[in-house]
Amino acid sequence: MMTRPVCAIVGAGEGLGHSLAAKFASNGCDVSLISRSQQGSESAVRAATEAGATVNFFTGDAAQPETIEQALAKTVTDMGQIEVLIYNVRGDFERCEPLDITYEELEDVFRVEVAGALAASKAVLPAMRERGSGTMLFSSATAALRGSAIYPLYAIGKFGLRALTQSLTKAYSKDGVHIVHVRLDCDLDMPMMREMYGDQYDPEKLANTDDVAETYWWVHQQPRSAWSNEIELRPYTETWTC
Repeated sequence: MMTRPVCAIVGAGEGLGHSLAAKFASNGCDVSLISRSQQGSESAVRAATEAGATVNFFTGDAAQPETIEQALAKTVTDMGQIEVLIYNVRGDFERCEPLDITYEELEDVFRVEVAGALAASKAVLPAMRERGSGTMLFSSATAALRGSAIYPLYAIGKFGLRALTQSLTKAYSKDGVHIVHVRLDCDLDMPMMREMYGDQYDPEKLANTDDVAETYWWVHQQPRSAWSNEIELRPYTETWTC
């Protein structure tokens, strides 16, 4: 019997994480879900299971990067080598002015956005390089390209994540590992956003998470002679400048 490839998703909530779990499971992957609490990942667990995958949940907190590395190591032990890594983590950042940032807040955003992504990379890249194959997808945002007067922490974190993914690409793409920075230039159509928009909710102005997950799968399937290393996604109604 053929072994199913393993897709590990770090940050598997009820929005994009749910859709990613369902998409990769429905295309023949077993799925490892890594989040702070299993309760928050129940929707993703259910979606991947219903799609026919073997699904394991492991506790990991990007604010404690070593727990991400440990969870991915446990994934390999229990499920086999990881073919696809998706780092789908976003920290909680309050609105503030740049000079109001505390050192603790700066350290927190660095751990979640950059150190956590590095920990995930350290856990999977050596084996991918040895095999000469594998895909790593990092969920990001347009904040990676421009600063902000009111959400500087978000910009700082995503700038760092983009720099890390580009550095990984330049160093290890030649070894056959496909590394992609996915810039989500939009809000996602998920329960939290619907609640936030309230009466102003319009699905045409938000990105459907199943459609976004479809693009992640498509990028994973790209032939290596024509790889994307950075892509941007937005709904057709989005007004954009970058």
